[in-house]
Order: sequence, then C-alpha cells, then structure tokens
Amino acid sequence: MPRGSSPKRERQYEHSRQSAKERGESSKRAKEIAARTVNKERARSGESKTASKSSTQDISSGRRGGQRSHRGAGGPTKAQLYAEARRRGVKGRSSMNKAQLARAVGR
Repeated sequence: MPRGSSPKRERQYEHSRQSAKERGESSKRAKEIAARTVNKERARSGESKTASKSSTQDISSGRRGGQRSHRGAGGPTKAQLYAEARRRGVKGRSSMNKAQLARAVGR
C-alpha cells in the first residue's frame, strides 16, 4: 500500500488479498489482485495523483465482480487446457484438439 493510504483502503486491500488466497491464488498473485483493486478504487474516488481512463470511466471493480475474469464465453483456451493436461500427465495430449483436451481434464 502507498504511504498515507487510509485505514479503509488498508482493510479493503487485506480483504481482497485474503479472498484471493481463499480462492486458491498464490500469495504473489493475491497481492497483485488486491493492489489493482484498491488502486482502481482510489483512482475512481480521486485519492490518487494519476488515474487511467479505464480506471475512472469503467464500472467499479466491486460491481464488476469477475465479469471479465479469466474464462470468457468459450471457457479456457486450448493452451490452458493443454497446460492442465501436462500437469495431470495425460497421455497423447499433443495430438488432441480443444474438445478432447477438455474431456481429458474433466471440464
């Protein structure tokens, strides 16, 4: 958190970080998510010196609630499915298409 942040933003950061950890994110990723969330809220409320256009004109991160998170309408990408198959040790994954990979990893 930047110097001089309010207690409210400190609580918001900790809450966001803890929520991300509970969802299974790594500590590093949880801190990044929390910092981005708090920084966007600070920009929207005029607490930061600089703010991007998307921070001030987009819907708030709390209201958005994961609408644009990792999975779009098509679900995970073939590359994501392939990585999951590799982690699970699926045989023949290199010759599989996206649908076959999805079935092999159980999605």
